[in-house]
Amino acid sequence: MLAGTNHRVIQGGMGVAVSGWRLAAVVSRLGQLGVVAGTALGVILARALQDGDAGGHRRRALEAFPDQAVAARILERYYLAGGRGADQSYRAVPIPRCQASRQFLELTVAGSFVEVFLAKEGHDGEVGINLLEKIQLPTLPALYGAMLAGVDWVLMGAGIPTYIPSAIDALAEQTPFALPLAVVGATSSDSYTVGFDPSRIFAPPPKPIARPRFLAIVGSHVLAAHLARSEAARPSGFVVEAPIAGGHNAPPRGRLQLDATGEPIYGERDDVDLERMRALDIPFWLAGGYAHPQKLREALDEGAAGVQVGTAFALCEESGLDPHLKQLARERAAAGRLEIRTDPVASPTGYPFKVAKLPGTVAERSVYEARERRCDLSYLTTLYRRPDGRVGYRCPAEPIEDYLEKGGEASDTVDRVCLCNSLVATAGAPQHRRGLGIEPPIVTLGDDACAVAAALSPDGRPYGAEAVIRYLLGESAAAA
Repeated sequence: MLAGTNHRVIQGGMGVAVSGWRLAAVVSRLGQLGVVAGTALGVILARALQDGDAGGHRRRALEAFPDQAVAARILERYYLAGGRGADQSYRAVPIPRCQASRQFLELTVAGSFVEVFLAKEGHDGEVGINLLEKIQLPTLPALYGAMLAGVDWVLMGAGIPTYIPSAIDALAEQTPFALPLAVVGATSSDSYTVGFDPSRIFAPPPKPIARPRFLAIVGSHVLAAHLARSEAARPSGFVVEAPIAGGHNAPPRGRLQLDATGEPIYGERDDVDLERMRALDIPFWLAGGYAHPQKLREALDEGAAGVQVGTAFALCEESGLDPHLKQLARERAAAGRLEIRTDPVASPTGYPFKVAKLPGTVAERSVYEARERRCDLSYLTTLYRRPDGRVGYRCPAEPIEDYLEKGGEASDTVDRVCLCNSLVATAGAPQHRRGLGIEPPIVTLGDDACAVAAALSPDGRPYGAEAVIRYLLGESAAAA
């Protein structure tokens, strides 16, 4: 284990704002690694301000933002004293693009800063931020905002995060960095990047920016070895995630095969060789089905530094999951009636995605079909090469006719879910659309949700993040 760290438990960076600052703060205060989800934090900040910023927490964080002119513009644009009306729509936010608008960059940096600042406030524990490699366009400003707030760890999965350590180095020095982009249809002569120069947008911070350490989330020892071999890409540690974990899963190696229920089949090739992980001489944590004291002990016996746990924290009181959905999921899981499906097509990314079957969510066919397709947040768009060589943006969950006009295949649109809007809705901030109703949520949990509930909430009752930590560390047989 790295010097100065003793985290037996890493709290998963789940969904959009499910792993929010309140949850991360509790976990970090208890000496473990609290993690905030880094996706769409600009959207979360804008909507929280429009809902009146209960408790004034985000406004307090913005008072500490190094560039007060930026903070003032955000407050002027989004803050509504007393909150918006019950049927009032949220104000639109700028969307990710290769040539991002100033408003997008300011809101993205501030959103990450606010979340990490609040997670670190009032204690000396370490805090991490979790980002998705698949969501490339906001990565650099999201990283920068987190680093301005003193984030200690950066976690990234859902892809091969080769360039993140170099990006962290550049941002710590306030120097420009260009992140290579994956663009469908790019030729060998093409070179697509998204750049970010903090000095052109923001006033310099009053003190140097500390460099956080990097944890790569991987699904195989092969990818871990690939990253470890490169001096530039070598992380400070790995989270090794099994396919039973919630959220996005690594696809099975080899040709995709589905079982009788339409779920991906994982085989021996997908098992991680822990002997090879140990040989890399880099700390690693095991994830996916490890929310049990015995599994933590097994991980430590295998040479792991500890475990990452998601579902148990997602269902605790401090998580950002909508309270009604959280209680419904706990009750069904406690009764052994919560079904989790590994959906091979729901996510626009093409990665398998765990979906909990709960009424009122897009897991219900009637709810899914009643939603009118639209793409107005656009975090999971695919970049593609247009005939003129410029970058285009498309998403298989957007209106089908729009997707086809951009060269997409009709078969790719079948059963796709707008995760951007649905996951924001899951965090309690659904968009209200005039004449169309409210955006429906989607809940993602790991395959072990029922086992987690049996241990921590056998009758579906609420429990806190501290109870999860105590249970995992063997300090309590169940939640208090």
